[in-house]
Amino acid sequence: MRYSVTDPKRTVANRQGIGMTSQRTRERLVEVLRGLGVQNVNVLEVMRSTPRHLFLDEALAHRAYEDKSLPIGHNQTLSRPYTVARMSELLLASCPAKKVLEIGTGSGYQTCILAQLVPKVLTMERIEPLLNRARHRLQAMDIDNVVYKHGDGYEGWPAREPFDGIIVTAAPSTVPQALQWQLAEGGCMIIPVGDDDQCLLKITRSGNHFSKQKVEAANFVPLVNGLI
Repeated sequence: MRYSVTDPKRTVANRQGIGMTSQRTRERLVEVLRGLGVQNVNVLEVMRSTPRHLFLDEALAHRAYEDKSLPIGHNQTLSRPYTVARMSELLLASCPAKKVLEIGTGSGYQTCILAQLVPKVLTMERIEPLLNRARHRLQAMDIDNVVYKHGDGYEGWPAREPFDGIIVTAAPSTVPQALQWQLAEGGCMIIPVGDDDQCLLKITRSGNHFSKQKVEAANFVPLVNGLI
């Protein structure tokens, strides 16, 4: 994987991890993901090799390889590793994912995982400080197949449609219609939907018809309108 670019704020030891952020700890996480049903070998390998601790403040780095969501500021969270792996696996199994739109860049961790699995990722974030921080992290890791936009996820990215796949990392009350129509023919969207009782959905486009399949229960921060 591509982590050769020097980041002056992170030493090589920081990137590789030691103690609770070591490669051995990542191996244990992958075994947990396997036990929870994640099977895609490419997804598991990327999860194993990606230093999740770099996407958190240093005070939380020791918890990076727990299968838990963790705060990243601005009332947002870094999704639990199972959620990232499961959504990535669903996407790869459901469509020819060459060009993928991510709604909700957050820390950039899901972006980083996707960028190592598909040729092109376009990612949107409504909170500009989070977007800038994620861009810096990924560029420092030599991830160069991502396009970034400070934008409202409800609107999607019409200028860059259609997308083979869309991943939404926050939960709207109902599926945003604009996002559905930005899917390519045969494309799919993985999205959590609901308020208190959320469900992860897989939505597949066939012409003007969108089939919806419930996957499993979900727990995400709300998808919010407007820019910060």
